[in-house]
Amino acid sequence: PACAFEHQSFPIDDLAHCHACDDVLALASAVERRSEHPLARAILSASETSGSQAAYPTATGVTALSGLGVVGTVNGRAVIVGSHAHFDAHIQHSPEQCALADGDERQGLTPIMVGADGRYIGSIVVSDTVRSTAAESIAQLTSAGIRNIAMLTGDGSAAAQLIADQVGVTDVRANLLPADKLTTVQNLRAEYGPVAMVGDGINDAPALASADVGISMSAATGGSALAMEAGDITLMSDDLRRLPFAYRLSRAAMRTIRANVAFSIAIKLLFFVVVLLGAGSMWLAVLADVGASLLVTLNGMRLLRWKGTA
Repeated sequence: PACAFEHQSFPIDDLAHCHACDDVLALASAVERRSEHPLARAILSASETSGSQAAYPTATGVTALSGLGVVGTVNGRAVIVGSHAHFDAHIQHSPEQCALADGDERQGLTPIMVGADGRYIGSIVVSDTVRSTAAESIAQLTSAGIRNIAMLTGDGSAAAQLIADQVGVTDVRANLLPADKLTTVQNLRAEYGPVAMVGDGINDAPALASADVGISMSAATGGSALAMEAGDITLMSDDLRRLPFAYRLSRAAMRTIRANVAFSIAIKLLFFVVVLLGAGSMWLAVLADVGASLLVTLNGMRLLRWKGTA
């Protein structure tokens, strides 16, 4: 089995630095205001901190560019907030601005470029913070028997490797668009067998739906509604140790199901033998049937009090 994680930068505590005035931040926040993407939440948080969030109304005609950014109209201006790769392909910017973004990426930072009316106007650079329980969760999954763990992210390779080194993941797949994540999940399944995908962003939804088990984070902990709908399991806590807990609980549930099925079959076979020996009766049949049902129900209810190690 394999487990694939969408690299998540929660909690994003602050913007590392901003290569423009508050107007760039205000324009970006106007476009990102309704977005569920974690980078959008970082921009909105920084805009609120700087007091620039009210400078522009919420953008209209907002359209998400799958894995590349978002565009919208702000006071008649076509504003785009997107990745360095998207700007390289579609938005004019100088070699110096490109080199600055390249330098940020080499340092493990994530540059978010902002453009208006087809021109680059500034960039916002975000640093990632690893969840405090991430490394422990990876270690617990490994000790539970999951040997193939990969990190899937749309971030650059330097930023992805920096996070992977901190949490103990060796298989890193960076610069992935949503379609690339979907393909990666399919490739992992072909190589290792059943795949569980963990993610919480809108860009993770296709991969979550494709995985044998899709695990999303709840909206209360920053997960997107689309990711929750695409997943099979939703973790209601932002404590990533709930993931290995859920894995161990599922294994305990399967053991209980197998034990209950085996017990029920054994009771039926025993009563069948009793009938063949001529010692069966209607009341004994009722006792065997109802008694078996009660016992397997009580055995299953033990899972409600199962604690494991969170």
